[in-house]
Amino acid sequence: MRHRPFFRWVLTLGVLLFGWSAYLYASYPDTRQIDLTVISEKPDGRCTVRWNDPYSDGGRWRETAYQCGPDRGALLKPPNYDEDTGYGWESGFMFTEGQHKGDLEPSLEDKESYGLSDALVLIGLALIAVGLIGGNIRASIRLAGVRPKTVARARKLYEVADQVARDHAQARHAVRVTWNALRREQIDAKLSAVPVARLFKEASVSRAMQDVEAAGARTARDVLDAGVLGLGHMGMDRSSAEHAHAAARRLADDIEATLSVRVDPTTPGPHTVALLVALQVLLEAGAEAHQTARAGEELATELERALTEAEPASGYRSMLRGSREQREIARSAVTELRSLMAIAEQEGLPARFAQTSVDLLRVPDDRNLGLSARADFESRTSQYYGLLAQVMDPENALAGH
Repeated sequence: MRHRPFFRWVLTLGVLLFGWSAYLYASYPDTRQIDLTVISEKPDGRCTVRWNDPYSDGGRWRETAYQCGPDRGALLKPPNYDEDTGYGWESGFMFTEGQHKGDLEPSLEDKESYGLSDALVLIGLALIAVGLIGGNIRASIRLAGVRPKTVARARKLYEVADQVARDHAQARHAVRVTWNALRREQIDAKLSAVPVARLFKEASVSRAMQDVEAAGARTARDVLDAGVLGLGHMGMDRSSAEHAHAAARRLADDIEATLSVRVDPTTPGPHTVALLVALQVLLEAGAEAHQTARAGEELATELERALTEAEPASGYRSMLRGSREQREIARSAVTELRSLMAIAEQEGLPARFAQTSVDLLRVPDDRNLGLSARADFESRTSQYYGLLAQVMDPENALAGH
């Protein structure tokens, strides 16, 4: 459940009221203080005053009802202030601009604009204070648990753990690719050694066989490559073409099922060299490379899940945007990340990950057709075949070695 932005609206309302107060105050005309002669005054302060209007023709004297301050000193009230006239004294403010220029400003009790402005500014300041203090308190509570450095360290550990797992998978994939290419090469060699005549046992197709051989298809490999349509273009009828291609297909399946591939380093082809180089990379990385890559894969899986849950804790903005449930999950995830990193550091996994990646990405010596890998294969042949059997799937593993 997401929090409603209550304090944000309180702050906004306070700013609006404060701005309204400032507008009312700024829109009020300018005044200046002048002396007022109090002609008469009642006990509650209602009085009649006289003042000089400098903005009128000739600077005439003017009189009006006014609210004097009833609590001012008795010596300022009539008839005590001026014994000769019996008048009193008061001060007030006169408008110096606008349509009321020269008029006497109403007393504070009558000035609604000033009163409203003062009330608005007080209410606005109170709301602003509540919005700021309440918002900061809520934000501090919501931001508790923000740990960007912890999340960043966990991401870095995830990257090296995931990298070593991918590097090891890539090295094993290279072995599988080169092995399948070598196996396919030897299957093709055997098919290329089988003449077309071995595919036809019926005398009725001898003529068709001669036409196919004359067109260039002399081996079982050529028949498979040409296909039924190609054989028809070579002059063979549809039935004979299908018969020949099916026979070639059965022969290829038999060879593939019974073939025992042998790695011969003495007369190596490009696929043999590539296979030996790929195997040498894994052997040089050591038996621990597999265990390290496995540990990296497992740790990366745990870190990836925890990092996803800890995402709100990676920054202040993301934590503020998250719901209460997301923040609680993030705090728990940060605790889990710390535990995972502590265990990894204790076991020395980051250094092992980095070193294993370097070993798996080491450039092999293939300047002389993999001379180093060929020599290494001859010195520990059984280890090469054992590693090859581990990498390949059971149905593709070597047999007979």
